[in-house]
Amino acid sequence: MHPSRRLALIAPFAAALALSVPLAAQAQWKPTKPITIIVPWAAGGATDQVTRLAAAELEPALGQKIVVVNQPGGAGSIGTKSAMDAPKDGYTWTAGAAKQLGTYPLLGMLNSKVDDFHLFLSVTNVSIVAVNPSTPYQTLPQLIDAMKAKPVPVATAGNSSSGHFAMETIARATGAKYRHVTYDGGNPAVIATVAGEAEVTTQLAVEMAEMLKAKRLRPLAVVADTPLTIEGFGTIPPITDFVRDFPKVTTGFGIFIPKGVPPEVVATVEKLWAERIATSDKLKTYATQRGALFTPLTGKAAYDAVWPTVVSDAFLLQDAGMAKVTPESIGIRR
Repeated sequence: MHPSRRLALIAPFAAALALSVPLAAQAQWKPTKPITIIVPWAAGGATDQVTRLAAAELEPALGQKIVVVNQPGGAGSIGTKSAMDAPKDGYTWTAGAAKQLGTYPLLGMLNSKVDDFHLFLSVTNVSIVAVNPSTPYQTLPQLIDAMKAKPVPVATAGNSSSGHFAMETIARATGAKYRHVTYDGGNPAVIATVAGEAEVTTQLAVEMAEMLKAKRLRPLAVVADTPLTIEGFGTIPPITDFVRDFPKVTTGFGIFIPKGVPPEVVATVEKLWAERIATSDKLKTYATQRGALFTPLTGKAAYDAVWPTVVSDAFLLQDAGMAKVTPESIGIRR
């Protein structure tokens, strides 16, 4: 992505974060034991990567160890439920793609809502359509033509994952057919594609970056409306070069604290998010090197950024015949 374009995208997020800081309560939380963050996906994926970076930035200021525990399964719903069921004392958090908190109920996975959590966003991720280099597909149109003729196996992190929504959106926009091959995280899905278990993956750029640099995957398009530049690799064309009027498919990632915890917990993390996460050179470098946008947000600004993606994903699930209930029945309207 051109630096000016990246700055234009990031600036509104930085401004929104700055405006949200004075709203935090003044009380300071001083944890007296380690904090657990349940990552509801396998190790090495997008959630795991950025959560461990954020945890390392927060630890010194909190004065306690932050233990990251991977609990994959149920497209992230199992680990998320564990965090929801934990005591509301502020010592158990979770992480992931915030929009999934609002779409789990549609799939009958978990009775959750986005506003069940305090949101602390760090990056926005985009998916890439990439293929195993042994496949004959050199361009996205070649792949789409093949998928129109017969289903092609596509590896993702499971139903409602970012990769799944990206592929389902492509299928609806182009008439492509695919066979969904699911894994317990983005990293396993990417590795499976490298190994030839699937021909295609539509997982996130941050999960593919190293395999792209090593030429173990061939990228065909980024599922976005602007090119994506990954440091050390090069630039990947946007899907809109090949598919006109393609819907936006982006995913805000971060850490989530269940509501009901003491207010000083939330106030302290909001303050540290502004002081340590929003200024973190490590997170900025991670985003630049792995093809993510650095978009730190908290509070209402985070919710407002996430909600449109919940709505679009909810109706995509309904239109695809995958929803167990209607979006309207759980308060999601177009």
